Amino acid sequence: MSKGKCTHITPMVFVKSLDKALEFYTGILGFEAGIKLDDYAFIVRDDISIRLIADTDGGSEASSQSCYVCVDGIDDLYQEMKAGLDGLPEGRVKVPFDQPYGQREFHVTDEDGLLIFFGERIED
Repeated sequence: MSKGKCTHITPMVFVKSLDKALEFYTGILGFEAGIKLDDYAFIVRDDISIRLIADTDGGSEASSQSCYVCVDGIDDLYQEMKAGLDGLPEGRVKVPFDQPYGQREFHVTDEDGLLIFFGERIED
């Protein structure tokens, strides 16, 4: 019997404004919208995807959400996004740094308070 293999996670992210979220993810972080409906969007970049869901009833707790995006070439990715990130309000971006647990990361907070960790394993 063959085993299934989980390869990545696709977070479901509740947003206050789907249009503002799409502007942020596509305009600044370089995602592309694969599907866009009135209250839902499926966005992709390279081998990852995120499902954005409009919070039409005001019940989500976006500020308690976070996700971790594993990447290759973290410094190059940061440089690619830098022009857009530089335009965000103070406190929304933490520039690349090394973590004591062996990851190099940068952090970005989206329009609705989702903390996005971008990280790459530091080679020994």
